[in-house]
Amino acid sequence: MKKLILSIAVAATMISGVATTSAVAEEAKRGGTLVAALSTNVRNLNPAVQSGIATGFPGSQLFAAPLRYDENWTPQPYLAKSWDVSEDGLKVTLNLVDNAKFHDGKPVTSEDVAFSVDVIKAHHPFKSMFAPVTSVDTPDAHTAILNLSQPHPALMLAMSGQLMAIIPKHIYGDGENPKTHPRNTKDVVGSGPFKLVEYKSGEHIILERFDDFFIEGRPYLDKMVLKIISDPAARAIAYESGEVDFGAFEVAPQNINRLKKVDSLTVTPKGYGAIGPIDWLALNTARGPLKEKKVRQAIAYAVDKNFILKAIQRGTSANAATGIHPDSPFYNADVEQYEVDLDKANALLDEAGFKKDGDGKRFGLTIDFGWAELKPNAEYVRGALKKVGIDVTVRASADFPTWAKRMGDLDFDMSWDTVFNWGDPVIGVHRTYQSSNIGKGVWSNTQSYSNKRVDELLEMAGKESDPAKRKALYAEFQTIVADEVPVYFTNTLPYHTVYSDKVGNPPLGIWSTSSPMDMTYLK
Repeated sequence: MKKLILSIAVAATMISGVATTSAVAEEAKRGGTLVAALSTNVRNLNPAVQSGIATGFPGSQLFAAPLRYDENWTPQPYLAKSWDVSEDGLKVTLNLVDNAKFHDGKPVTSEDVAFSVDVIKAHHPFKSMFAPVTSVDTPDAHTAILNLSQPHPALMLAMSGQLMAIIPKHIYGDGENPKTHPRNTKDVVGSGPFKLVEYKSGEHIILERFDDFFIEGRPYLDKMVLKIISDPAARAIAYESGEVDFGAFEVAPQNINRLKKVDSLTVTPKGYGAIGPIDWLALNTARGPLKEKKVRQAIAYAVDKNFILKAIQRGTSANAATGIHPDSPFYNADVEQYEVDLDKANALLDEAGFKKDGDGKRFGLTIDFGWAELKPNAEYVRGALKKVGIDVTVRASADFPTWAKRMGDLDFDMSWDTVFNWGDPVIGVHRTYQSSNIGKGVWSNTQSYSNKRVDELLEMAGKESDPAKRKALYAEFQTIVADEVPVYFTNTLPYHTVYSDKVGNPPLGIWSTSSPMDMTYLK
């Protein structure tokens, strides 16, 4: 077998069926309706043209992808029963299962794979994850060969359900814009384990078992009802009363701690490694005093991360030392983590030439935040930096687009932000640090950070096929960024999954509900 390009530090297992445990096979029961809670409205059900966890949950049930992943970051067969990567890393061959059908009965073929790649490259917000794919050959109905301009280890994780839904060419190839196609929310046709019964914006999404799903005996559930409950308190009541059986991406610390006390519920942070959500304080390195590394380091020493973890996040978050999520195989915790030290902070500010005036002030900065949940963080930083002579003004935005424009226009000093890794660092991490991505909109390199060695490391890591070498490249990258502090990393976003004791095999792998739930069942 030729060498597989992996984006993780484990080897892929080439098997012809979807991996499952013997416990699941013995205990799983067929039938029943799972009622789940969604915290935000869903405006698009098609993951090929829309990113985000709101789309990922229903989208991964409606559409199948070439691969799925287990909890150990190991790729497993799904629409592709096997795959092969050429020795030079420039060809990835997908061997599709021969019995997959779309919900309208038409077969899934390699033509649909080729079409889907083109749509994703043209319309997905993360279209760069397929940028090295120059073409897709379709020598027969069940073989798709992706041709690459360079080795691209991120491609393996990019072939997950959240990022590479295979959509039907016979529907989306009608000339309409796939991004705004009416079939993204009405009469949706995929090849996933569930098909759409009803979509009501702001209310619910109802899915039912697709009886001709290509994995025999799956899915176990008859139906899934996804209720959109945006109010955290209302969701908590729904869990407690048994109105809903399951939910993911629960983020409010007070809700999480409240629900942990309910005997019939399990509340766990497992399953979000590939999503990779991190809270951090972004610093505009091209503006005012923040141009100085010592000033940025001083800010890090003045901000007490433990206060954020314990008082603001109430013990529901984990420490994050870098821009790569702690659950990732590429995470490097052996970097400077800036334990709070006001003496060191003051000394660094003095060394940078910003002495205190007669009122004890050095200079002023503004701090923004993208959404209400991060306002306490901003208020805390104002108080923390006052102790070292930095006068901070908290600047609220009228709405999310206003904040996003400020970030994209680089019109800020400091800002709290939440950024996702999206599986492989190439997809969700590189964008923040590459000098070629400065000022390309919100969630780009809005810090105006530029380091030649970092650019080189990311370029090499994005092409490196050897997992160990790739890990070493990312380790050096994280060490440099931790030293230069264009971002001060604080914590993982406290995403938790909540499920009742009657739910079997909930999705606790690396993609949470952005993965197929064909193996979930009701006891």
